[in-house]
Amino acid sequence: PDQGVFAVAEDGTVLAAVAADRPVHPASVSKIPSTTALLRKLGAEHRFETRLRGGPVVDGSLSGDLVVEASGDPFLLPQNAGALVLDLRAAGLRQVEGGLRVEGPLFYDWKSDPSGDELRQALSGRLATSAWRSLREVRPEAPSDPVGLVFGQDAPAGSSGEVLLATHYSPPLVRILKELNGYSNNVFHPLSDRIGGTPVVERLAREAAFPAAAEEVRISNAAGLGTTNRLSPRAAVSLVRALELELARQGLALTDVLPVAGIDRGTLEERMTKPPLRGAVVAKTGTYESLGACALAGVLQTGKYGRVTFAILNRGVPAIEARKRQDAFLGGLVEAAGAFPFAYRAQASPVLRENRLVVGEAAAR
Repeated sequence: PDQGVFAVAEDGTVLAAVAADRPVHPASVSKIPSTTALLRKLGAEHRFETRLRGGPVVDGSLSGDLVVEASGDPFLLPQNAGALVLDLRAAGLRQVEGGLRVEGPLFYDWKSDPSGDELRQALSGRLATSAWRSLREVRPEAPSDPVGLVFGQDAPAGSSGEVLLATHYSPPLVRILKELNGYSNNVFHPLSDRIGGTPVVERLAREAAFPAAAEEVRISNAAGLGTTNRLSPRAAVSLVRALELELARQGLALTDVLPVAGIDRGTLEERMTKPPLRGAVVAKTGTYESLGACALAGVLQTGKYGRVTFAILNRGVPAIEARKRQDAFLGGLVEAAGAFPFAYRAQASPVLRENRLVVGEAAAR
């Protein structure tokens, strides 16, 4: 009674169905329809832009405020702030006469930063040692200790003579989603505002679900937080399939946005680590301990049934026990059907390596 299961073979044959139509809280399995919606609305290659403007710059000093035009980039991290400082200083900027002013939705280090206070601290050179160290691995010319810009007092809005100083481009959306799903980052919820919020995610999910399962989908938080999200196992399976179809439409595979068990870093890094399961399962975890919700949904490659799409949703079970049950179910399926790994090779984190930064006049192009 506390574990719902639905598993479907590649040809549509139902292999297992236990409480398959019962909606329960899916925790972060909610991120599967959110991933699909973001890909559909923005496209896999979408890059979030963060523009810095102000000026003019005279003798290394920026007149007025440094203005941040934000577009909701969920991947603006301390390392990126450090890289911005290095390039702005290389272009001759040392001091900002005013403060830092934000226009648009700004996220910094996985959190909303509407006033820009956290970003300003980073641009002033106050970065964690670990962040600066990782920046120096990619930018060996960086000094041994963090450097920053000197800020003054807030200036009146709309300083005259403003110019575009730099444009920071995030990694492509597909790479962001892979990282966010791997670690099950809850920035998914505010990120959904870029496409109309959870009403859009829920509508697209219900449209994509099996017709009989559409009413078994309720998404009120795009990350799986809150208490009211609901998915049934069969609805979850249909949403995994919908994600695969959207990815295929854009020339991608499920392994491009969801973690592979036993290989990718994050929530599946230490699960199903031994053959034949290692590398044969690509899935999204979900855990909401205080609600007794624990879930796993994805695809398993088998020799007998081809690609098996599955969802296992536990309720009222401690997470440690629930994960054992989920892994045991997949282990039993492997015994019956065999398994083989995806043709997959893990990629390095896109932090710093896949961002783009353009400084100076070229930033406008």
